[in-house]
Amino acid sequence: MTNQQRPLKQYEWVMNDLKKQMDEGRLAPGDRLASVVDLAAQYNVGRSTIREALSALKAMGLLNIKQGGGTFVKAPPSEAGPVHPMQRYDDLWEGRAASLRHLLEVRRVLETGCAALAAQQRTAEDLAVFEKLLEDMRQSEDEHFIEQADVKFHQQIAAATRNPLLLELMESLASKLHESMKDMRALWFYAERSSAERLLQEHIRIYEAIAGQDAKEASARMELHISKVEQVLNEKKAGDHHLRMT
Repeated sequence: MTNQQRPLKQYEWVMNDLKKQMDEGRLAPGDRLASVVDLAAQYNVGRSTIREALSALKAMGLLNIKQGGGTFVKAPPSEAGPVHPMQRYDDLWEGRAASLRHLLEVRRVLETGCAALAAQQRTAEDLAVFEKLLEDMRQSEDEHFIEQADVKFHQQIAAATRNPLLLELMESLASKLHESMKDMRALWFYAERSSAERLLQEHIRIYEAIAGQDAKEASARMELHISKVEQVLNEKKAGDHHLRMT
């Protein structure tokens, strides 16, 4: 397989080839893709390249990664690119969005401060936990597992503040974070028009600021991380009960 246009990154080349197979019907809705290991051997690239290609296709709504069950082709959405979750939930989305907006407001107040304090107080043990969670997010093909690791990453930031009250506050949000993480990740993909690899990089940048004990930068990177989701809600006026979705 060759690329006759501009040079592509490896994951783009793999992504485009898999999408071409879907467009041509060689991979049909319901078909199960080969494992990451087998695809890496097939394309002669690293496993991380395959994971990034699959993440991009999933963000476009073309793949479904089932917990412990493999990766399957989905029917293509009406438009290419990541799908706003509003398109999936229709009339239910306004209620989901209102709840998500409230949670984001709480997270902005709580987590930007936690990130700054964690940068000042973190220990080597905290950094080891962050690194393990980031590796879990990087290596796993199970979206539910990745969502859980995402929540734990944010809880670990509170733990790294060494303030038990902040940790208690963050843990009190755990169930709501688990419930909303799927929507948050979908909105982030929509805002970025990008893949799960990009979202992983956001977490890595937050970690790097904390590891470097740069409180101001850690807070700023957390603010940016949360704002991307909130911006999409604001663009759609989601969760404003006096407005109707169009």
